[in-house]
Parts: sequence; C-alpha cells; structure tokens
Amino acid sequence: MYFKYRILLLVSMIIIVPLGYIVRFSQGLNPPWLHDALGSVAYEIFWILLFNFLLPKISPWRIAIAVCIATCGIEFLQLWKPPFLQAARSTLPGRLVLGNSFTWTDFPVYFFGSFLGWLWLRLIKSYFMKKSFFR
Repeated sequence: MYFKYRILLLVSMIIIVPLGYIVRFSQGLNPPWLHDALGSVAYEIFWILLFNFLLPKISPWRIAIAVCIATCGIEFLQLWKPPFLQAARSTLPGRLVLGNSFTWTDFPVYFFGSFLGWLWLRLIKSYFMKKSFFR
C-alpha cells in the first residue's frame, strides 16, 4: 500500500520542482512579486511531499504544520547574518534552501503553500487509503 503511495509522492515531487523553478525564474508573469510568491508555494509543497515521502505514516496536517513552522523559522533566520550562514547563502543550494533576505510578505505565502501541500497529501491519501477526503 505504501509503495504505490510513495511512488505518487515521488512523481509529485518530480512535477513540483521544475514547476517551481519555472514560475520563480520565468519572466512572463506580472507583477514581478508573483514569481517569488508562486515559487514559495511550490517550495512549501515540495518539502511537505518530501517529508511525507520519508515519513508516510505521519498525518498530513502534522507534516504541513511542521514544514510551515520550519520555513517561517528559516525566514526569521535570514535576519541573522553570521559568516557561516552567509557562506552557505553564497551558494545556489544555500540560497534556495535558506533564502537571502527577510520579507514579512513571505509568511502568508508559506501558510497558503502549506495549506495546498496539506490538501495535496489529503487527496493522495484519500485515494490510496480509500477513505473519504473529509474524514
């Protein structure tokens, strides 16, 4: 049962990663803040999918809340500029995971992305576990 569930989570991650990069780095969306907002939503969804892939027995709402708290913590961490974090942020993986500038407007996007990630997991789990979505 969990094998097929994890395969669908893996496929979902394979879809969300390029989609997130496309919306974040494309030049077609206007206004420009929409690039960051949609990229952040994809970022939240990815982490929720990844942690549920690693821990499939944990409930979707617990994972979504934990990821939201963690990403909000990382956002606050951007206010702190010690040399080791600045060195990490100077790399592409460091910038992608840690970010580089604190913005209050990221918090609503993280909450919305976590909600969508939770919804995504609920849909997948309700399909594979043959339970009603609203249970």
